[in-house]
Amino acid sequence: MGAVVLLLWLALSRSGAIPQILLPAPLRVLERLWMATTKAGLLDYAWVTLREAVLGCAGAAAFAIPLAWMLHHWELFRRAVLPYVAASQAVPAIAIAPLLVLWIGYGTVPIVVLCAFVVFFPITVAILLGLRGLDTDVLDAARLDGAHGWTMIIHMEAPMVLPAILAGVRTAFTLSITGAVIGEMVMGGDGMGQLLSIQRDAVDTTGLFATITLLCAMATTVHWLLLAAEHRSRTVAALRGRRAT
Repeated sequence: MGAVVLLLWLALSRSGAIPQILLPAPLRVLERLWMATTKAGLLDYAWVTLREAVLGCAGAAAFAIPLAWMLHHWELFRRAVLPYVAASQAVPAIAIAPLLVLWIGYGTVPIVVLCAFVVFFPITVAILLGLRGLDTDVLDAARLDGAHGWTMIIHMEAPMVLPAILAGVRTAFTLSITGAVIGEMVMGGDGMGQLLSIQRDAVDTTGLFATITLLCAMATTVHWLLLAAEHRSRTVAALRGRRAT
């Protein structure tokens, strides 16, 4: 599919049907990307955005993991809290950003908070679904062996639900990068969102394509790394389940 899109893009740029200012040729974008990463400090901008996205995901996961456990184990708490957690997703990130400026100010902290807000619900839902899908036979066998309370959570539920946690973080990370870029464009900063704003104002289409290409590469790389960790954790969880039974 990627090859088809690339060939179509190449054909359109060579045909002249679309002006270069609107759709630069792929080779020009690659040349610009190479120059920007080796000489113009694009990687410095990328590092700032990546750090904000990672911190936002980590912060969201730190709150989502215990919340998902409480939602799973306490029915009354789930009925009272889950609708409000879901309703938070109805508020667009672009609307939250100005409020964060008023409450927190400018800089890295409000951008990280915005990233966490954007990905908090997807991570919570993924973990909650993972908990609901745990093998009850394995858990019952662990209870017969004397596992209860924190022992059950730490030694059984946590390792078994780790793949769901990684899946939630993997899915959310792309959203976190989007949140970081939106935050930088609205609240300022030193990352790729700020660079995109500068390139937009300068009508630098080639630069925009190069920056967006690097953003996609960042998101894809982290996605595959987390996917590999998720597959490994599923293997470990399966082995643990066999031993328990």
